[in-house]
Amino acid sequence: MRLHVTDDDRAIFPAGSVLPLDVTTARPLVGDEEVLVTKLLSEKFGKNVEIASRTVDPSVVGGIAVRYEDHIFDATVKRQLEKMDELMKTIHLREESLSGTDHLTDALKAGVEHFDNEVGLEEIGIVKTVGDGICTATGLGGAMSGELVSLHDGIYGMVQNLWPQEVGIVLLGGASQVKEGDTVRRTGKIMSIPVSEEMLGRIISPLGLPLDGRGSIKASDYRPIESPAPGIAARQPVDVPLETGLKAVDALVPIGRGQRELIIGDRGTGKTAIAIDTILNQKGKNVICIYVAIGQKASSVARLSAAFEKYGASGYTLIVAATAADTAPLQYLAPYAGAAVGEYFMDQGKDVLIVYDDLSKHAVAYRAMSLLLRRPPGREAYPGDVFYLHSRLLERACRRNKAHGGGSMTALPIIETQAGDVSGYIPTNVISITDGQIYLETDLFNSGVRPAINAGLSVSRVGGAAQTKAMKSVAGTLRLTLAQYRELAAFAQFGSDLDKATKMQLDRGARVTEMLKQAQYHPLTMAEEVIGLYAVTQGYMDHIPVSDVIRYEHEMLTYIKAHYEGILAQISSTGKLTDEVKETLNDALTDHNKVFIPTPEDAPIGSE
Repeated sequence: MRLHVTDDDRAIFPAGSVLPLDVTTARPLVGDEEVLVTKLLSEKFGKNVEIASRTVDPSVVGGIAVRYEDHIFDATVKRQLEKMDELMKTIHLREESLSGTDHLTDALKAGVEHFDNEVGLEEIGIVKTVGDGICTATGLGGAMSGELVSLHDGIYGMVQNLWPQEVGIVLLGGASQVKEGDTVRRTGKIMSIPVSEEMLGRIISPLGLPLDGRGSIKASDYRPIESPAPGIAARQPVDVPLETGLKAVDALVPIGRGQRELIIGDRGTGKTAIAIDTILNQKGKNVICIYVAIGQKASSVARLSAAFEKYGASGYTLIVAATAADTAPLQYLAPYAGAAVGEYFMDQGKDVLIVYDDLSKHAVAYRAMSLLLRRPPGREAYPGDVFYLHSRLLERACRRNKAHGGGSMTALPIIETQAGDVSGYIPTNVISITDGQIYLETDLFNSGVRPAINAGLSVSRVGGAAQTKAMKSVAGTLRLTLAQYRELAAFAQFGSDLDKATKMQLDRGARVTEMLKQAQYHPLTMAEEVIGLYAVTQGYMDHIPVSDVIRYEHEMLTYIKAHYEGILAQISSTGKLTDEVKETLNDALTDHNKVFIPTPEDAPIGSE
């Protein structure tokens, strides 16, 4: 019996002359076997022991398990086979192993060589109650919050509640196989997820397991699901733009690398579309993108993955999916798992964009899990720590300074409102945590304004610091122009007699609103956005019918690329709109206006 007993283990045993132990074997001890076992245990533990109870359990196959209260030395054959099984699951087999035996043999040999059959002290508990993916267990007095615990047949759970006499555990699958009286073992490890470069282009579960049927993923490292947010000393100001490719966002509510910008609105207003276009626009910009799907249909995740593949984004994007069919604990873990993977890349000095879609479902999953754990409900039946749930997640997004690696993680959390009510419990929580919000309005969406951004309620607390000088120069008066247009339009509908200045403002505002419309999956470069906004704000579209503004923009950009390509290159490289560039741009727009044929204002709908 290779029992490995340390001084720390012996400190657990009480002071006294005799230590009572419970012994489990596959068959009854006969003859001198009990005397020999007692003598051996006395030598190992450094004190006299006695066998207080004897249990015969043929399922352990062979060997012996010695237990004192909640601690056990398990030297049974069954336990050794379980440990070997856990080790084999960590062995990464290359694809060529499937066609030949050499690589397979080498991998298995390496695994067996690292197998340690020494038996150490384990702390165990007994399942007391189980149901709905939650169980409570007595014992486990030394368990930590968030610790991974092991049940039978490869079933794992995570410790959530720490009570004086028992612990609350959320099960990470296999809940139907857990029953009262089962043994729960501490692993001594905080819940972690495997991370690797190989995850790019893949769909994974919150436990790091592949869900796309494309084979295993070799882990480069393991990272805890939850980790402290970087301190103030490790951060630097957010002043590098993270361009979304959407004119309305980049001009009105600019996002910087390391920022947390909330996307909020009712169901079906295009929240996910903004996030997806932002991911597509990172192609070729050295930004790793992570999309966390919480409580969505599996078919929706599959369509999203296909879209990333179609538009060439899969090479720098991964999806963490906890679908509606998954349990509440897995939906609870999903965004933290995504953040852990993002931190792996951020630690390498890379820029990361992570989308949480959506945190409303995340809060609902946490509420369901917490009520099953009998945590006291607070406002609107959510547990009292639901604010901490999202704050400790979103605070992990930041831009680190060079002394701490220089990477960044930008977070785009999504929140679904009910009937436009931003004053709800969860929306107000996340609004107070983030650095601004993009508010999408149902009425604007239904009227054809897409993205349906409400310029009055949307804000970026980073603002112009996350814009290039070229964008700042053309977007400076845009918000004011839109606000004045909305206000004048509301009054103008009550009367037809308008003075020339008011009519000019209304006409300009209508064209700016039309200009900011953009189809999904068609993000623009920064230079293209600047030229389009410059044209509308400088009056080059004033004579264009509103219905032709989108066509005008497309033909204008095509014309400039064909005849004035240097303008785009210069704006892209310098990020500035110099006087020289403006002069050339004015010439280009003037030349294009001479060849552009607007649709007559009185043309019938549908005419060419």
